[in-house]
Amino acid sequence: MRFDGKRALKVALVTSSYNYIADGVALTLNRLVGYLETQGVQVLVFTPTADEPAFAYQGTIVPVPSIPLPGRPEYRLALGMAGTVKRQLLDFAPDIIHIGVPDLLGHAALALAHKHGIAAVASYHTRYETYLRHYWYLAPFEKPLTGMLRRFYGGCREIYVPSDSTRDALLADGLRDNFKPWPRGVDTALFTPHKRSQAWRARHGIDSDTPVILHVSRLVREKRLDTLTAVLSQIAVPHVSVIVGDGPDRDIVARALPNAIFTGFLSGEDLATAYASCDIFVFPSDSESFGNVTLEAMASGLPTVCADATGSRSLVVSGQTGFLAPANDPQAFARHLTALAQDGALRRRMGDAARARSLTFSWEETLARMLGYYRALLPGASTT
Repeated sequence: MRFDGKRALKVALVTSSYNYIADGVALTLNRLVGYLETQGVQVLVFTPTADEPAFAYQGTIVPVPSIPLPGRPEYRLALGMAGTVKRQLLDFAPDIIHIGVPDLLGHAALALAHKHGIAAVASYHTRYETYLRHYWYLAPFEKPLTGMLRRFYGGCREIYVPSDSTRDALLADGLRDNFKPWPRGVDTALFTPHKRSQAWRARHGIDSDTPVILHVSRLVREKRLDTLTAVLSQIAVPHVSVIVGDGPDRDIVARALPNAIFTGFLSGEDLATAYASCDIFVFPSDSESFGNVTLEAMASGLPTVCADATGSRSLVVSGQTGFLAPANDPQAFARHLTALAQDGALRRRMGDAARARSLTFSWEETLARMLGYYRALLPGASTT
């Protein structure tokens, strides 16, 4: 399909997570669509939907048949790409098909792109293969899944990865090096230390002096809730634990941490206030490809203690903006958290450094980079 410069660039975004749950994949892709439309790009989003969107989404959606994902009903399983959906996509005549998730829908989109000579690209959001090891009945499928991902991503023109550490991990798994960097940004006007609120602390029964250790995530076991609960239950120095988020494993965390404060899911100003009103951020997940919540915490002026794994490894400068520790080593996490809880000057120094580092992650720059990638794939585009 030719792009002659006299009409708008057309992008079909095909993804199984877009507007029914406010996870990192959905929020990132919504931000991308919103930006592209401001730049005159025509975008059509092919995705499963729910009766009630989780948030005000961007762009125009073509619903794709789906069912609740077995065992994880908060997600939806797209049932491939029906004939009517294929026809709508082809009638749209996209220059590029951007695939967000390598599931049945993603595979159908890739096959369609190959058949009709459309440039197919994909963005890498989550280390799905690492999820399986946290569910004993799925663990044997980790190796076959890695092989499937190797074939799927190898069939795309380009793969947009959010961090160097993720690229390194994918190369180590034998994937073809068709990667382009696509780091995430952060809204440093929304997430800022200036949102710190003594009223917020008082409302939750927290005084002005006790260090508050914060965790933000969906409460599912692949976020390494085993390490999180082991860590927070063994810290001996005075502190308060705050858990922001919800999910199917919330009860497990609540039983293990009966004294923790659970706020449920927060967004916008409420989330920004929660970050800034706490003192230390902890995130032991080793399944991230980037770690949006870690960057939001850094922008809020919090030192972070995170897993020495993909995502966090590209954000946290250990010993400067926070600390890294093995995801399966609660004692190492506890040592770092205890040091920060006991030393206010250390918290302030690392928090200031974390804020400064967050300012280098610009949404405007990273979204403009994506548009540049798209344009470079068009017939006749300069390769210089």
